[in-house]
Amino acid sequence: MNAQTLNKKLELIQWLATLEDSSIIEKLLKFREEEVKDWWDSASEAEKISIEKGVREADNKDLKNHSSARKIYEKWL
Repeated sequence: MNAQTLNKKLELIQWLATLEDSSIIEKLLKFREEEVKDWWDSASEAEKISIEKGVREADNKDLKNHSSARKIYEKWL
């Protein structure tokens, strides 16, 4: 960690230590909670099924090359 980052962290710690606005404290706690959540928990069922299918295909060596994948997903790229 560089000195600039360390100084910023110390500034935040000092600010938090003097903070009295409970709504800001609650927002910060919620932000921290969101930051540690596993992305898998917020994925939709369709996304999870698609990911699991892809993992199974990869495990079975049923893979497509890059150019084939680009053709399939071209409209989203």
